[in-house]
Amino acid sequence: MPMQKTFEEICTFETLYRAYLSARKGKRKKVSAAQYEANALMLTERLAYILNTNTYVPSKFEVFYVYEPKRRLVQAPAFVDKVVQHAIVDNALYEAITRSFIPANCASQIGKGMHYGLDLLKGFMTDYWRKNHTTDGWVLKCDVRHFFASIDHEILKAKLRKKVVDDRIFRLMCIYIDASADGLPLGYQTSQLLALLFLDEFDHFVKERLRIKYYVRYMDDFLLIHPDKEYLRYCQKQIETFLGGLRLELNEKTNIFPLRHGVDFLGFHTYITESGQIIRKLRHSSVKRMKGKIKGWKKDYPAGKVTKQEILDSWTAWDAHAAHGNTYTLRREIAAMVSEIVGTQLRCHAPIRLSKTQKAMLEYKQRRKASQKAANEAAPQHHDGAPPW
Repeated sequence: MPMQKTFEEICTFETLYRAYLSARKGKRKKVSAAQYEANALMLTERLAYILNTNTYVPSKFEVFYVYEPKRRLVQAPAFVDKVVQHAIVDNALYEAITRSFIPANCASQIGKGMHYGLDLLKGFMTDYWRKNHTTDGWVLKCDVRHFFASIDHEILKAKLRKKVVDDRIFRLMCIYIDASADGLPLGYQTSQLLALLFLDEFDHFVKERLRIKYYVRYMDDFLLIHPDKEYLRYCQKQIETFLGGLRLELNEKTNIFPLRHGVDFLGFHTYITESGQIIRKLRHSSVKRMKGKIKGWKKDYPAGKVTKQEILDSWTAWDAHAAHGNTYTLRREIAAMVSEIVGTQLRCHAPIRLSKTQKAMLEYKQRRKASQKAANEAAPQHHDGAPPW
């Protein structure tokens, strides 16, 4: 187990400058990043000084809304605070926190993400059909109500204290936690990691106590697949009780439905055919949003309100995401519509083949084996049958 870096080791000029380089990736055109870059050496040296003299105070964050895929309030930190967060997360916090995560915890981690979660679900559905030779089964799909805004600060700090050895790092993280009166601010890099930590014990509860083989979670959105509907009803009650202990609750969208109906998860509708083939279609809302953008581009591009590069960047990102489903015909249609606007013949990304799913399942099994080995080595002996938490 690697040793955690201390606060003093993190707050050196060299470490902070590397954090600055990480923080500016993809952000160099923004005013705040450009202003820091103009005086990067001086500002980084000054940042190291104020951190080491305990005079660092995070700046007020910028508050704004994002509207895709739905309306959310974002509280973005100042650029200098992003540098500090990169230094802490990249050099101490990430390794300390994620070490206990189960492989099916998919969000905001190196080597994981949305498409990893989609491929994991596809692999689970394939495995279910191969072992049962039927689409008869049930899905419990859950969503935590107002997850980020509902995270209890004191419960989170207690969980974090068990992970972080260095007192000064812990105190700094407490400052970030308390930066928002309720819950965690969405724009902080630390918030993503802390939110994953908040439900880590819950993940182990589902896998080890409820013994759910087919379970996948992406932040506050998770699902369980099982052949017995009544057992999933029992699981739902147990989940509600567990989350209640964290002062969280499931929202009204939580329900149990037949596996043969397919699953809406991470922007796609994934379902099994009677022959065991897994089909993944883009959700209607995503297609509708893209066609709405195209309608706007038809007016805005000739008027000079949007550039060709902005259109191409937006379309390329959408097409790359959509390529993870059975969407080639749809994507060709969209590409033709965009080509007509910009006057350039566009080609879609190649479809993502099954090898991606096979790779995701292999990685999942390897991580599960490694995490089980680590848990067995670290766990104390329980003679009374009590769970390790």
